[in-house]
Amino acid sequence: MTDRQNDRVRVGRVKEITSLTNPIIKDIRALAIKKNRDRSGLFLSEGQKLVIDAMDLGWTIRTLVYAKSAKEKAGVASLAARAVAAGALVLEVSEKVLSAITRRDNPQMVCGVFEQQFAALADLQPKQGETYVALDRVRDPGNLGTIMRTADAAGASAIILVGDCTDPFSLETTRATMGSVFAIPVARTSVEGFLKWCDSAEATLVGTHLEGSVDYRTIDYAARPVVLLMGNEQAGLPESLAQRCDKLARIPQAGRADSLNLAVATGVMLFEARRHALEV
Repeated sequence: MTDRQNDRVRVGRVKEITSLTNPIIKDIRALAIKKNRDRSGLFLSEGQKLVIDAMDLGWTIRTLVYAKSAKEKAGVASLAARAVAAGALVLEVSEKVLSAITRRDNPQMVCGVFEQQFAALADLQPKQGETYVALDRVRDPGNLGTIMRTADAAGASAIILVGDCTDPFSLETTRATMGSVFAIPVARTSVEGFLKWCDSAEATLVGTHLEGSVDYRTIDYAARPVVLLMGNEQAGLPESLAQRCDKLARIPQAGRADSLNLAVATGVMLFEARRHALEV
């Protein structure tokens, strides 16, 4: 880092904070509540690498927070300079403050407050070889975060949240994504909006259903773009959506369990649907 960059960090938009009652810290802590995230359009993400990856991918950082004890660690000073250059506020805080922000006893030493980004559903136009994941009323943040991470790993093009879904920008969800929240587009829509989009999208809609008549391994996922439609954790797919599917798939099971965890089932479906694109 150059002397000029060091000067910017020292005299730029950098504040040292040790008090939990500081108004800026209160605002960041308030992002743990959904209505505050919705009102501000912001969310918190933890980890130095994740913050760097997010900035590399073009996400707008509003505040960078790092522990005072981490100031001399590799990359933290240059990251602070980069955040200042991007117009962000940079906070140097005590570990007590960082623990309160992240709600962890052993927090990551760096975290960032970013502007939320949602993809416009109309901009998602399935192309040959692409796979999309649509989730109907997913409620568990851990499930959603794991699905986002899995979709990113499998090369899915986007995730579509249908109906009343859990917040993809909650701290629990973003933790479970392990950074994939910044890598895969997420759109949200109503059931009616989703079905209208499906009418215009030239894609095969494959739903999973306990009474599905097709073994998921026998479907031709390479013939057309594919939208995998996964149901709510407790209720599964409602008939209104199941009836609109081109294929209703089932995952054969041999044990006593009557169903799979939503994130696990989505992973199984995704990697089968992406097999043609992942084979080496």
